[in-house]
Parts: sequence; C-alpha cells; structure tokens
Amino acid sequence: MEIINSHNYKLLVVGGTGFIGKHVVKKALLKGFNITVLSKNPCDASNRFNDVRYISADISHKSSLIKNLSNMYFDYVVNLGGYINHSKYLSGGSDIYDVHFNGTRNLVDCLDRSILKCFIQIGSSDEYGNNMAPQSETQREKPVSIYSCAKAASTFFLQTLYSTEGFPAVILRPFLVYGPWQGQDRFIPQVINGCINKQNFPTSKGDQLRDFCYIDDFIQAIFLVFENNNSIGEVINIASGEPIKVKHVINKIVDIVGDGNPQFGEIKYRSGENMFLYADISKAKLVLNWKPKINIDEGLRKTYDSI
Repeated sequence: MEIINSHNYKLLVVGGTGFIGKHVVKKALLKGFNITVLSKNPCDASNRFNDVRYISADISHKSSLIKNLSNMYFDYVVNLGGYINHSKYLSGGSDIYDVHFNGTRNLVDCLDRSILKCFIQIGSSDEYGNNMAPQSETQREKPVSIYSCAKAASTFFLQTLYSTEGFPAVILRPFLVYGPWQGQDRFIPQVINGCINKQNFPTSKGDQLRDFCYIDDFIQAIFLVFENNNSIGEVINIASGEPIKVKHVINKIVDIVGDGNPQFGEIKYRSGENMFLYADISKAKLVLNWKPKINIDEGLRKTYDSI
C-alpha cells in the first residue's frame, strides 16, 4: 500500500542537506511525512525546506546525538551520513571509517526501536571492490578503500542486528547516482561545467564501464522500501543495470552542451580501480517491483537543463 498523506509518520533523514538527502526530503514533503533533517553542520536558511525540522549533530560523537535526539522518535530513518573519500587510513581514512561505521552504530544506539519501522542504510557500489561484473548482492564484499571497508562493515553490522534482534534494516547499494543539486566536485557536474565554460579539461582514457542511475529513480526505490516489508534485512542494488563507458558519457555531455574539449588520458586510473562496475538489478525488480525509468540520455539532459 502506498504511503501518502502520512502526517503521522515521522521520518529522520541523516545527511538530509546533501545531494540525495535533499531529494528524499522533497519527496517526503509531497507524501506528507513529518520530517527531521540531521546534518553535521547547521543548514543555511536559504537551503531549507519549509515545514522541516533541522538539527545539527556529529553522528560520530554519540554524546552529540544523544543530546539532539533525546525524547524524539521516528517511524522511518534514511541514513545518508558521511561523505565519499578514498583517503588512506593514516591520511584521514580513520575519520572516514569513524563517521561511516561508528556513526551508523551510534544512530542505532540512539533510536527508539519500539517505534522504528524501517532503517534504510545507503551503502555503496564500492563495497564490491574488484568483484566481477555485473555485481550481484550474492557476491562477497571486497572493499578496496577505508571508505568502502566502513560501508561494508556497516552492512554486516546491520544485517547481524536484523538476524539476531529483528532490527528493521535495509541496505540500498547505489551505483553512480546523478542529477540536479549534485555537488560540483562530482564527475558529471564537473564535466558539464567544463563544457559550459568551453574548457580543455583532463580526464582518464574513459574506458571504465560504469552504471549511472538518475536521482528520481533512486528516490523512488527508497520510498518503495518503506512500503515493502519483504525488503527488511536485505541488501539491494539500485542502478540502471546498463553499463556505459565513462568516455561515452563525457561525449554525450559535450554533445548536449555543444562545447568543451575533454583531454582523454590526462588523468591516470585510480590504483585498484575496477574497470567493470555495473549492477545486476534483478533483485530490486523482484523484491521492490522497481525498475529505472530515466535512461542516461534523458537523465543527462535533465541534469543540464536544471543548471
């Protein structure tokens, strides 16, 4: 049954001021949820939605969470806390692990489980490491960075809580989500801006096969989880399921913008980078009755038009 006009349902969006989080909040408002956004830093008034409560706390510090979440309860939680960073352990990776794993653990410790219906953990395709494509949820995780290690550890932790205590966790494992409001330091916005500014910009050779998922499709998957008890305890890939070479995406953006000069081969591939990272999405189709609706051409056009 679709959750709509859900004024009595309380939703906590951790990381709700970020790219995906803002889209979750926008959709939740349309569905009538009572929404609280938790972010590490205070949200500027200009970036706030009306009728949403905003609080700031560092999820890696349990005392901060306890102070800010005391006497609050939530029916649903979406955990988008933390940020993508592939630093080595001794070069900042320790902090990355802390916010992603210990932050998740602290959230679990601070929530009223008697009320909680669903806790959605946003994982990462990087948990698959160098597994062969198409990556499937049946494959064992092979993290190749502290970031992906922390994500995988969070997955194991939540699945263990589900199997031993019935904690209502679902792990959604996105591949490359893109669309309006994405940070300018991410791949597709960088390429679009380089083309708009008529720049020569360096890229890798671009032979990596990747899987790009438009933001609206990913958000739809999140809300389908809320409506589907069969997803509890599961890890589910959310992606287009259609591999495409990075250089082809760049060239599509050049064609849409009508300018820009990518310098292919000027940037080396990342050490240990999996050249073939794209998803098997059969589980999402089966369990959630979900499938992507926006292909890469339409998604890139929508992203460009939003600028």
